[in-house]
Parts: sequence; C-alpha cells; structure tokens
Amino acid sequence: MAQVVLEVEARENAGKGFARRLRAAGKVPAVVYGKGMEATMISVDPKALQKAVSGEAGWNTLLTLSGAGLDKKVVVLKDAQLHALRRDMLSVDLHAINLKEKGHFMVPVTVVGISRGQKMGGSTQLIRKELEVVCLPTQVPQTIEVNIEALEIGDTVHIEDVTAPAGVEFVHDVNFTVVTVIGHSAEEETGAEAETAESDEE
Repeated sequence: MAQVVLEVEARENAGKGFARRLRAAGKVPAVVYGKGMEATMISVDPKALQKAVSGEAGWNTLLTLSGAGLDKKVVVLKDAQLHALRRDMLSVDLHAINLKEKGHFMVPVTVVGISRGQKMGGSTQLIRKELEVVCLPTQVPQTIEVNIEALEIGDTVHIEDVTAPAGVEFVHDVNFTVVTVIGHSAEEETGAEAETAESDEE
C-alpha cells in the first residue's frame, strides 16, 4: 500500500469566514478523527493532498501526517467537500487508522481480458465498480481483478465467484452481481441495474 507524508498545520478557528480566508491563503480546513482520539482541527494544502491521493491507491493511500502535534499519525482521506463548479477541495475529513487493526475499504474493480460473449457481439457490463473489503491497512489491494475471458453471453460473475487477494475479505450480505455479459437487446435493462447498484452504495 502506498504511503505518503502529508504536511499539516494546527488551527483553532472555525466558521465560514475563517474557511474563506484559509482557502484564500492556499489551504483548506480539515478534521482528523478516529478511534480513541478527539477530533483535531487542522489545515492542509489541497494541492499536496490531491497529489498524494492521485496514484493508483487513490483515497486508500496511507497518509502519514507531519505537524500540528500529529506527527506520524497515519490517516486516509475519508471525505472531501468539493466546489460545485471548479471541483476544488473546500474541506476534508481524515480518518486516523491503526496499521495493526483491520478496517473497511472500498477498492476498484478491474476486468481482465475480453469475454467470449463480447467477441460474439455481446457486451461486458461492469455492475460494481468498487467492492468493500476488510483487511489490514497495509494489505489494501490497489484493485480487484476479475478475469472475464471465459464468459459467454448470459454469464454472470457474482461476488462469491471473485477470488479475494491474500489477507483480504469481501463484505456482502447477498451474492450480488459484479460483472455480466449480455446481448445487445439486454443492454438498456442492465444499464438501469448498474445505476441502481451505484445508488444503493451511496
């Protein structure tokens, strides 16, 4: 798992006015919270944070804080409020984690290969773009690969068909669909199913 040092500064003030002044100075307000600690208000450089989580690990990148009395505290980006038009970061939440305790993480899914059904004129549909996993923070995979080369039209890969990497467990109550291969006549229906699945996750 990728690890990056992130410089932060302490802050005591809150409120919209202070936040605007902070952003004008090139920083954004942030909060660090986690098990066994009080929430701590800090400020971060949004460009540095964006760069830190722009790699393959994304928001699962382990951020080691430096400054504000939080030296060596390891966090992950949990939430970010973005400007509606510019998409700039306006504020962020950082979740402190224990590297020796398992946690819940969302990991993107990557399909590997071209399905037989697609070669026959069908379409491969990725229903779940992310999967929830439980593992140690240092064992979070960058992606979950699903090989689809043997799939025919009408075949479906469910979560129980997906092999989890070593040390990783999938979180699921039902055996939901991850990938399916359909004919052209079923594309519209499956597209609606994918939208529903994403809405459920939100």
